[in-house]
Amino acid sequence: MENSQTMTVEEKKAEPAKFLTGAQAIMQCLVENNVKTIFGYPGGAIMPTYDALYDYQDRIKHILVRHEQGAGHAAQGFARMTGRAGVAMVTSGPGATNLMTPIADALLDSTPMVCLVGQVKANLLGTDAFQECDIIGMSMPVTKWNYQITDPNEIPAAMAKAFYIAESGRPGPVLLDITRTAQADLMTIPFEYKPCTEIVSYRPRLTPKQDQVEAAAKLINAAQKPYIFAGHGIIIANAQEEFDAFVRKTDIPVATTLLGMSAIPTNHPNYIGWLGMHGNYGANVLTDEADLVIAIGMRFDDRVTGDLAKFIKQAKVVHIDIDPAEINKNVFADAPVIGDAKQTLKALLPLVKERKHEAWKAEFKKYDEEEFEKITKRDVFHEGDKIRMGEAVTMLSAKTKGEAVTVTDVGQHQMVTNRYYQYNTWNSLVTSGGAGTMGFALPAAFGAKVGAPDREVIAIIGDGGFQMTLQELGTIAQSGLPVKIIILNNNFLGMVRQWQQLFFDKRYSFVELQNPDFITIAKGFGIAGHTVSDRANLSESLDVLLASDKPYLLEIVCEKEENVFPMVPAGASVSAIRLE
Repeated sequence: MENSQTMTVEEKKAEPAKFLTGAQAIMQCLVENNVKTIFGYPGGAIMPTYDALYDYQDRIKHILVRHEQGAGHAAQGFARMTGRAGVAMVTSGPGATNLMTPIADALLDSTPMVCLVGQVKANLLGTDAFQECDIIGMSMPVTKWNYQITDPNEIPAAMAKAFYIAESGRPGPVLLDITRTAQADLMTIPFEYKPCTEIVSYRPRLTPKQDQVEAAAKLINAAQKPYIFAGHGIIIANAQEEFDAFVRKTDIPVATTLLGMSAIPTNHPNYIGWLGMHGNYGANVLTDEADLVIAIGMRFDDRVTGDLAKFIKQAKVVHIDIDPAEINKNVFADAPVIGDAKQTLKALLPLVKERKHEAWKAEFKKYDEEEFEKITKRDVFHEGDKIRMGEAVTMLSAKTKGEAVTVTDVGQHQMVTNRYYQYNTWNSLVTSGGAGTMGFALPAAFGAKVGAPDREVIAIIGDGGFQMTLQELGTIAQSGLPVKIIILNNNFLGMVRQWQQLFFDKRYSFVELQNPDFITIAKGFGIAGHTVSDRANLSESLDVLLASDKPYLLEIVCEKEENVFPMVPAGASVSAIRLE
């Protein structure tokens, strides 16, 4: 055959299997990477790729969201359930900028995501063309890697690199900014997709160094009051069996971070609660008595540590993390171990001694009793007329046996869900942790259901956050997937109001909401639902929600000025945790 460089365009088009347009190459790369679902919203600069997608509908399912932010959060929910990169595809300019919040959220919560973004023609770059924006410059601080493609021949290698970087090491978002020229032009070399397996400048360590493992084991075996902080990295690494074996052999008490919840069942004998600003009483207070903290796949976020100057100063620290940038960033590690949580726990297991820490675990139980008397009884077993958020979540947990996937965004509803839902099934919480993104839950719940269609997925959302992305009810309705939605409605931006009550002399500055009729809105999209405000009808209402084989919205009208406790005031030591 004549050399490809001297062939005419007509001759190249005669061999579509080899000489593809850039847009066709994008589609073929997705197929080669086993991508079966993408979330997106079309527009001018991405139109050639959408045109190519028309011919790939038998292999790639495209879900049309109602806003580009919804595409990003849905891709996040999908990724959190599957461990694979969620794919979002949008156009240039406002389409790209609307994707920035999910990208930032994904980076902070280590969620793999590949964002395919259209861009103006290559010859128009830098001219302020219609819907042009410098998305490479804007997204650089919040992506693991980003790259602008101007030549269709770059597409196979760039796509392979994007998925490799997004999914390997510490997962995160990647963005490809693809000019309309690169999408529309014909490749001048035959299409060939080679999965990326190595990058010289990027080499995440999965298997830890033996000397680091041995140093960690030595501290663990010598400790009298060891304490495990279990983070999201355990779930990301799919280290369920290794973590359980490690905990059972060492008998060390375990507290989870927010994103680490469901890494260990709440009914596990070693689980003693949840760390952080609204975490459990004993789990926070007794950090000051541990002589060793074993942090696994967590980054010592300020919501966990409180005042760093007073945090675990009495304890040695073993810090296990795949990202070396996290080591010594906030808390000094006496024994750092850089590696994948699954591989590290597997290496540690034969080196740690079988121990019993019954007396140490019992100390946490004393605090649990006080927390129950002062907080849980009031939240769950009260005698008032109004529904409280805690009793609603407790009842939901019992009815689902702690096996549903709960999806929340940020606020009081998030903290209450984490407090009272009993996570008895692995990887059951999808929430916005590091960014605290209002509006996350509704599209993320949809994405989670797409990724795990056999699991019950329930979005639990505040009335404020729900209104930020409620247009995604249209996406859910069009799909027909039975996503269950609960709005805990207190007619306030509840967490902000709580802070204003406690720390700003009840100066409620712009936090009370005049809410719409949520049920009428849902029905307008074709989704059934109802409102419950009478405590006597709460159980039956939850049964109706759970029995639906279609999307369903339940609005639970809650006590207006309910507060969430325990609470560590911002910037205070964790030992200053308040019960009221």
